[in-house]
Amino acid sequence: MRLYGLIQLFALPLVYPEKVVFCMEKSMNSTTLARTKSEQLVIETQAAATQTSKSPTMQNEDAPITSESMGTLSRKSSQRMVVGASPGRSSGGNKNNTHIRKARSAQVKMDVEELSNGAALSRASSASLGLSFSFTGFTVPPDEITDSKPFSDDDIPEDIEAGTCKPKFQTEPTLPIYLKFSDVTYKVITKGMTTSEERDILNGITGAVSPGEVLALMGPSGSGKTTLLNLLGGRLIQSTVGGSVTYNDQPYSKFLKSKIGFVTQDDVLFPHLTVKETLTYTARLRLSKALSRQQKEKRAIDVIYELGLERCQDTMIGGSFVRGVSGGERKRVCIGNEIIINPSLLFLDEPTSGLDSTTALRTVQTLQNIAEAGKTVITTIHQPSSRLFHKFDKLILLGKGSSLYFGRASEAMAYFSSIGCSPLIAMNPAEFLLDLANGNINDISVPSELEDKVQVGNSETETRNEKPPPAVIHEYLVEAYESRVAENEKKKLMTPLPLDDEIKLKVFSSKREWGASWWQQYCILFCRGIKERRHDYFSWLRITQVLSTAIILGLLWWQSDSKSTRGRQDQAGLLFFIAVFWGFFPVFTAIFTFPQERAMLSKERAADMYRLSAYFLARTTSDLPLDLILPVLFLLVVYFMAGLRLSAGPFFLSMLTVFLCIIAAQGLGLAIGATLMDLKRATTLASVTVMTFMLAGGYFVKKVPVFISWIRYMSFNYHTYKLLLKVQYQDITPPVNGIKTDDGLWEVGALVAMIFGYRVLAYLSLRGMQLHRGA
Repeated sequence: MRLYGLIQLFALPLVYPEKVVFCMEKSMNSTTLARTKSEQLVIETQAAATQTSKSPTMQNEDAPITSESMGTLSRKSSQRMVVGASPGRSSGGNKNNTHIRKARSAQVKMDVEELSNGAALSRASSASLGLSFSFTGFTVPPDEITDSKPFSDDDIPEDIEAGTCKPKFQTEPTLPIYLKFSDVTYKVITKGMTTSEERDILNGITGAVSPGEVLALMGPSGSGKTTLLNLLGGRLIQSTVGGSVTYNDQPYSKFLKSKIGFVTQDDVLFPHLTVKETLTYTARLRLSKALSRQQKEKRAIDVIYELGLERCQDTMIGGSFVRGVSGGERKRVCIGNEIIINPSLLFLDEPTSGLDSTTALRTVQTLQNIAEAGKTVITTIHQPSSRLFHKFDKLILLGKGSSLYFGRASEAMAYFSSIGCSPLIAMNPAEFLLDLANGNINDISVPSELEDKVQVGNSETETRNEKPPPAVIHEYLVEAYESRVAENEKKKLMTPLPLDDEIKLKVFSSKREWGASWWQQYCILFCRGIKERRHDYFSWLRITQVLSTAIILGLLWWQSDSKSTRGRQDQAGLLFFIAVFWGFFPVFTAIFTFPQERAMLSKERAADMYRLSAYFLARTTSDLPLDLILPVLFLLVVYFMAGLRLSAGPFFLSMLTVFLCIIAAQGLGLAIGATLMDLKRATTLASVTVMTFMLAGGYFVKKVPVFISWIRYMSFNYHTYKLLLKVQYQDITPPVNGIKTDDGLWEVGALVAMIFGYRVLAYLSLRGMQLHRGA
């Protein structure tokens, strides 16, 4: 059929020359009419899209960006607004071809008579543009919209883990932030016994990324990816940082903390909270004060559905000893914790590490959707698949702390081919780039310059298979980048951004924006602390430990005699054990508080989620209701089994004394843990301290030498033991163990001073610890 058509096409001018001329003139006139009307329709379409669409508007590159028009058109929208553009890359196979054929047939079937009809013109243009809105006076039927919609890889596939299709990110416009960094350097000073050594981590890294783009930092392990990411995110403040990093041509300020989302490589989450609880607490702490609690909770639900987490929203996060959500879902929860504030800048450190290829692709697709909403995304990536690699807009390739490439990710292969490095076999672009960064040139062509260096150096150094060593390759790649790319990129960075002064001054603001008042922060953290730690405090192991100890004590001191001197001596031993047990137990429980939560505290304080004072008070007071339940059960068993003074007053006074001992011991554990922040050293110091306090507690040694007697007055065991004796034997003579039976106010005052003194020391230790910039 095609051959027959070609024969007719060439034979027609010979048989009917005058008809051919007439048809050509008619065709030219028809084409001109169609093109004129099509161009007019495109102009009207763009104007209607600008007025009716909720997505950010496209602006002229030369025109300044104002605060009223801060967003940018997403890449998908800009592709669909181009007439005659390709329907897009697709992984849909035959389904994609079907949509292409339908879209093309809709264009081919248009003739001059149909172009004069407004309804047909609207339908044809909607099919070619991929638009789903209607023009004034015309309505596109739903079946034609479905039939004419092009299929591309920008459409998110079905979420295998969640079982539903994830919608696009429809967030309000944010403050656009253009990130630029030039000649960034970073050094680490390693201090030895006698000398200190400086080691270069970053050597003059230059780059830039704009809203709507995804920048990937790629390189082998130890190349400086994470260090560069932390530096760009404002999390390194050492004096060894060099170069310039600007946000909308302004330096870093505390205001940016509320505009930056930072996803760490490790999933730092509370294991006993559910997905919904985790995101809800984050929303209540980080979202603006102007929003009500209901609006913040609704935003958390929206993020859950945007990330496809609705199936597991009531499942605990889980951890090492607790079963919870899968690795991909946990990573999406971490991303949700950051995007819930609608950040302008989003940093991610190895978001695909530990994930399978399908989950990793879904995660990167999520990042692409976030960028399309007008945000700036920077992520480190170790070894992406070819599908992941092609989803990045810009790429920085690092090797030993130096830049080997910066530019469009799609142009990386062409650049390295231009300097003589190209793969000899078909391979993943990411694998090719990482091989070059590592100096491994197997299956990679070597430029003539490097071959000459191999021949010259053969007499001095041995090379395997006549390949240049990795150091030579690294030096060649760095020199090639400096001579061909670096200068041009630095010149581009010198050009000022087309931003108005209002946006620039907004970024430069030094005022922090808290999402909640101090009291609201305290209440939220108090509730979160109780929900998180109730599983540990009421575990069957802990309850069994306390109750079994109480029963054993009750059986050993079963109905002891308090009337005889020997019986009172036996009961004094029981009272001293109670003072030691409820002094030892809380200390070693509280030691783990801050060292275990250091990663969470660093992460949340770096994002300005709350004030340190609100966190500290909520953390210490949320433990009290949980810590005071088990002592009540313990005393209910021991007190009546041992036959202590059966009266309401002595019973409640004994319980109050034990409570004071527990709170004071907790303060000591908090102070040791916050000061050392190392579990091994903290446990060692606590063991020595508690043992010393126990020996000086007044039971083993009655007369302590004067030069060491001050230890006795620092021991909470000593004051607790004296109070318990005074409660039990207040009106009995002679005094037990030589302790005077007075009112005990001095011992109460000493315990209260320990309660506040140890906690003030713990708070000052946390305040002095530099968690992150501005913490």
